[in-house]
Amino acid sequence: RRAPPMTAPDPILKTAREAFGFDDLRPGQHDAITAALAGRDVLAVMSTGSGKSAIYQIAGLLTPGSTVVVSPLIALQRDQVADLQERALGGAAQLNSAIPAAERERALAELAEDALEFLFLAPEQLANPDVLDELKLAKPSLFVVDEAHCISEWGHDFRPEYLRLGAAVGALGRPTVIALTATAAPPVRDEIVDRLGLREPAIVVRGFDRPNLSLCVERFHDERARDRALLERIH
Repeated sequence: RRAPPMTAPDPILKTAREAFGFDDLRPGQHDAITAALAGRDVLAVMSTGSGKSAIYQIAGLLTPGSTVVVSPLIALQRDQVADLQERALGGAAQLNSAIPAAERERALAELAEDALEFLFLAPEQLANPDVLDELKLAKPSLFVVDEAHCISEWGHDFRPEYLRLGAAVGALGRPTVIALTATAAPPVRDEIVDRLGLREPAIVVRGFDRPNLSLCVERFHDERARDRALLERIH
């Protein structure tokens, strides 16, 4: 009897397990990564804690070339870089106002030499012509926009530089774009797609049901009973 043909391992799952120690991927992650690897722009709307970072990290490792990640929070950039460096996953660095000039120059030099897989930067950095020129030379293959709802009409007051990201994508030669957010109603999704100039993007939206969270209301007519109930729930 002829043995059944062996199927090739899924490179996405293989990378998730070997590089990150994941037993499996969460709903939506595989779809988004698959689309990005096929060269499609992606908009992923997934709740906090659902693994949005893994989407661009796995896609970045499986895509030739560097990955530029726009993130507005320096603390989050620092955490992501530390995690990737600890895992020794292709090199990671950050560019923001808290980084000394020498460290910035080293990061850009490593990017130009193709020795850096992930570069995290604040959106303001893309307004710097020197930084943009360095990124053009590096020709990143993936451009990631974290907290992508900041692009929308209701979000850019927080970081107006998000409105320039569409132009930055064009200046970098239109790499594949992955836009990530935990919250975006349909009109906001449309605005993100339009402002970033996403081309027939794969839009991945996953539910926000969190079984470990609940919301309930209890009415108390006695103030002492209310305080006692509150203390019981705290402890």
